[in-house]
Amino acid sequence: MATASSKKVVLAALFGNTAIAVTKLIAAAITGSSAMLSEGIHSLVDTCNELLLLYGMKRAQRPPDATQPFGYGREVYFWSFIVALLVFALGAGISFYEGITHLQHPTPMERPLINYAVLGISMVFEGISWWVAMKAFRATKGSRGWFETFRASKDASTFTVLFEDTAALCGLSIAFAGVALSHATGNPIYDGYASIGIGVVLAVASFLLARETKGLLLGEAAHPHVRDSILRIADSDEGIRSANGVLTMQLGPNSVLATLSAEFEDDLLIPQVEACVNRIEAAVRREHPDVVALFVKPQTAQVWRQRMARLRDDPPS
Repeated sequence: MATASSKKVVLAALFGNTAIAVTKLIAAAITGSSAMLSEGIHSLVDTCNELLLLYGMKRAQRPPDATQPFGYGREVYFWSFIVALLVFALGAGISFYEGITHLQHPTPMERPLINYAVLGISMVFEGISWWVAMKAFRATKGSRGWFETFRASKDASTFTVLFEDTAALCGLSIAFAGVALSHATGNPIYDGYASIGIGVVLAVASFLLARETKGLLLGEAAHPHVRDSILRIADSDEGIRSANGVLTMQLGPNSVLATLSAEFEDDLLIPQVEACVNRIEAAVRREHPDVVALFVKPQTAQVWRQRMARLRDDPPS
């Protein structure tokens, strides 16, 4: 269900950005607006980004094999990180270049009414795409704040599109202001400043996207409620004396790896321990289908606490 929703978000953004990119680039060629050219390149980059996200989502659905025993879920995170780099390298970089070039060699804007019309239409299409992405993102929000939800989200494709569309709407507003000021004053320099402003917006969006997708790519923990739920399930089993702790890793938007430290009752035989592990695995699978693998380590609570304390005291340099 989550995968279908994410694909819908990306497809909506792809169709919208393709139409907008073509329209903006034609308008830029007619009017000579630097801000409009930056916006056209921005939309063209976003179109390529959506294609990369769809490619990553398709590859992430491949089943596990000998080389990737836990599946290919992180393909989505890899391509989302590439998208973040493209937003900065192409979108922001070219916008800065266009703005500075226009400031050095300002050229009068021709037929500005075309720019107004294109920007207005673009805002409508971008707004629709943004609404689709926001609806999917809000479904996971609950009572958390917006930024907290973004940091906790494991679906890179959805928040990538949402950030792209938010940056696009901010960029359109800046472009509209630059065109309006250049038109009202007859001074084309404001058009160049608008292009630089668009570059700043894209650079900030790129930084936030790269930081979040980097964490997912390196292996973030799953949502805390998954850990708490596995502990509760293990604690409720009659063969467990104490469920000490759970370590999790997000392998993809819909796949989680978990390890459980648990102390078994002393009188259990090996077949009974195996049956206990099977019960816990089955219960976890029913409650959390995203948990693709659960490893159970027999361990006393004292040893678990010592090892966790050692990790806290000796963080990686």
